[in-house]
Amino acid sequence: MSVNLLDYDAQALTGLMAQYGEKPFRAKQLLKWVHQRGVSDFEQMTDIAKSLRARLQGTAEVKAPGVLAEHVASDGTTKWLLDVGVGNGIETVFIPEDDRGTLCVSSQVGCALDCSFCSTAKQGFNRNLSVGEIIGQLWWANRRLSLEQARLGTPANEDSRIVSNVVMMGMGEPLANFDNVVAALKLMLDDNAYGLSRRRVTLSTSGLVPAMDRLREACPVALAVSLHAPNDALRDQIVPINKKYPLNELLAACRRYLEKAPRDFITFEYVMLDGVNDQPEHARQLAALLRDVPCKLNLIPFNPFPNSGYNRSSRDAILAFRDLLIEAGYIVTVRKTRGDDIDAACGQLAGQVKDRTRRTQRADNVQPITFRD
Repeated sequence: MSVNLLDYDAQALTGLMAQYGEKPFRAKQLLKWVHQRGVSDFEQMTDIAKSLRARLQGTAEVKAPGVLAEHVASDGTTKWLLDVGVGNGIETVFIPEDDRGTLCVSSQVGCALDCSFCSTAKQGFNRNLSVGEIIGQLWWANRRLSLEQARLGTPANEDSRIVSNVVMMGMGEPLANFDNVVAALKLMLDDNAYGLSRRRVTLSTSGLVPAMDRLREACPVALAVSLHAPNDALRDQIVPINKKYPLNELLAACRRYLEKAPRDFITFEYVMLDGVNDQPEHARQLAALLRDVPCKLNLIPFNPFPNSGYNRSSRDAILAFRDLLIEAGYIVTVRKTRGDDIDAACGQLAGQVKDRTRRTQRADNVQPITFRD
């Protein structure tokens, strides 16, 4: 059976080359061919010895998930549905802007955490993605977008990247797939692979505290925390993992995360749900809660999906919430909704999930939740 080289970070690929009787520099060569140049045909890797190329032809491959569908939104956002086998599909989103190109990457088929406002969670959970399936999203996007750039005759700029930023904010909880996500992150940062700055790679978590501590030691990329509530009672209902890791533990982990890089900050994500978490008292509670954590806040207008049970906060409510936080001394942004006409916006990714949790069956019998402060 062929091994997929997309599953190997630098350390693992060096080990594979050692098994082949090759020196470590061969791993660097392969990383550059596969990830920087997007080459999957070993015969095109011309600076690699013919004997090694021949061996790779028989024992290895470069295989990213196949594409089931592509949708382009009116604002230029592109969403791909990628095939990860056995009827499962994941979604990957590219968001072009004037000064950057951001790729939103999935880490799991579905999600097991069941956050109440998230479309992905409603699809249930099937499995973790492999390293190759995670980094394969970036590999595919670079290839696809480069071909489109060439087709349109857009001049290539060696000093810029089509994908300049990666956010682990797609389907799944990244820290629940820790080892594979970290291996993929290391490839994103590796100068012989994608060479992204760690500040241009962001991992978003709902708050798996022990894994946050492990990430700080293993690969301290920029961290975003899905907060969404200013007190435990409300967050227990919106983000159920809070029952295991309540806010005092979560915020302590955030402070620990910044110890090695005191110039960094945590981004707290806060989805705006009409009448649920968007009142002035919630803003004041939030300001008090985060007073000793270096951070900025990203307010996210809720993106509707069928049977969510929620409505988006009004623009006036969002701006009033923002202004109260700014008055309290915080840096606050309101996320611009991108790709919502193709269901590619935050919280809308669903893909195709062969649910192993039977969550969708159980949901038919669940009574509506009454939210309280």
